[in-house]
Amino acid sequence: MQRDDAPGPDLDVVVLGATGFAGRLVAGHLARHAPPGARIGLAGRSAQRLERVRAGLGAAAAHWPVLTADATDDASLRELARTARVVVSTVGPYLRHGLPLVAACAAAGTHYADLTGETLFAHRSAAGFHTAARGSGARIVHSCGFDSVPSDLAVLLTHERARADGAGPLTDAVLELRSARGGVSGGTVDSLRLQLDTARADPAARRLLADPYALSPDRAAEPDLGGQPDVFRPHRRSEDGRWVAPFVMAPFNTRVVRRSNALLGHAYGPRLRYREVVAFSGPAAPVGAFALTGALAALAGALALRPARPLVDRLLPAPGSGPGERTRRTGRFHLELDARTAGGHRYRTVVAAQGDPGYAATAVMLGESALALAFDGERLPDAAGVLTPATGIGTVLADRLRGRGLTLRVEPHPDDRTH
Repeated sequence: MQRDDAPGPDLDVVVLGATGFAGRLVAGHLARHAPPGARIGLAGRSAQRLERVRAGLGAAAAHWPVLTADATDDASLRELARTARVVVSTVGPYLRHGLPLVAACAAAGTHYADLTGETLFAHRSAAGFHTAARGSGARIVHSCGFDSVPSDLAVLLTHERARADGAGPLTDAVLELRSARGGVSGGTVDSLRLQLDTARADPAARRLLADPYALSPDRAAEPDLGGQPDVFRPHRRSEDGRWVAPFVMAPFNTRVVRRSNALLGHAYGPRLRYREVVAFSGPAAPVGAFALTGALAALAGALALRPARPLVDRLLPAPGSGPGERTRRTGRFHLELDARTAGGHRYRTVVAAQGDPGYAATAVMLGESALALAFDGERLPDAAGVLTPATGIGTVLADRLRGRGLTLRVEPHPDDRTH
């Protein structure tokens, strides 16, 4: 593998898309938290707009270089990859814009991180560039935001704790969104719209989106569990009486976690059943579960119907927009993983933070992912290729996020009788 401290690149981290909504937030995090002497660059199509962004980042960023690069210009992306140790991309939808940059980084041996929540993009990236990235030593780490760092790290940390306790492999794990408050950006909606359009036009894409192991590096080796129990309807669980409903991010996050397990040789558990849900409690729980399910179905249906698009587009955020500063600051999320092991142990893992999950907290996650890739080389997993946060950065990222105020805690479940 290529050494992380090998000479050559002029810059440690470059943020491509720094003039966009998410890109500005990531650049702001780096301006506040990159180590002294870090060589950071801002990249995008317009040098003037990049200079305006840089001017708003304070003294730490005053001398950061701006680089002109376009996601549609392969030559500029190859030059960008040669210039940096790590390239961070916030340019989406990734299915439309992302693959040429992945190709450039995989060829150059440049580490890469993004915010994608797009199964089709992640699948095409892995299919097209995993071998090249392994050969060059590049870590191509997708989904370094709320998609899918909390999910991926929760399962990794639980596995590490269970292994240390001699509790056996994980057999069943459910990640529950207990509470969240935040906003939605136009970029997220645009990505969802593109995936739906692609699936409608391409039967192979539809089959891929329905496959619970869509991101597995060896689909034929995955266990037959009678279908992974993804949750598509609201219901009341018999074991605790809590109502659960579908989690909008589960169709992507669950596949990322399953890819992590496969890349690690199914170390979490060869027959692990992993799910994600939104959990409701209290007298109004069934109302909340059914209302959320109905809202998700209505949104998906409206986006899938072309005649309804003009009305939907007027109601939803436009690309390039996102929640305001107050929403980002006052947002929050709280997730709990309930995991069981072959040895009869049960663990609860909490992942929580202040700040809008999709943007304030996501900027921290992506920013710290980039800094880890740039500066923590000796502590990172010995891996290269098209990876996940758990397999490409691992517990190093958990340590960094704890240092930025996120909660990541594994403990025996209150109902565990084995401890």
